[in-house]
Amino acid sequence: MDSGSEKPLDLKDTLFVKTPGGEEVSFTVVALLEDEEENARGYAVLLSEPEGGEESFIVTDPFGKLLEDDELAQQVLDDYLLFADESSEDGEA
Repeated sequence: MDSGSEKPLDLKDTLFVKTPGGEEVSFTVVALLEDEEENARGYAVLLSEPEGGEESFIVTDPFGKLLEDDELAQQVLDDYLLFADESSEDGEA
């Protein structure tokens, strides 16, 4: 997953990311988001849920390339988590 792919990601696609220790971790696309600014860009939020481990998220561009801007990635993730939380609250009503 170094440079992404030529084809845009879709929900439930799986990407494999190598950790610095050489382990390969699978992440599944859980959301595709678009920036609302004039120069709209898309983002993918991916989730890893290892058995017995802690879930973790990554944020990529629409083609699976990791975002280099950590602040932007955190903002996209925060927006996703807020939306997911609101959606689950609406579903409980």
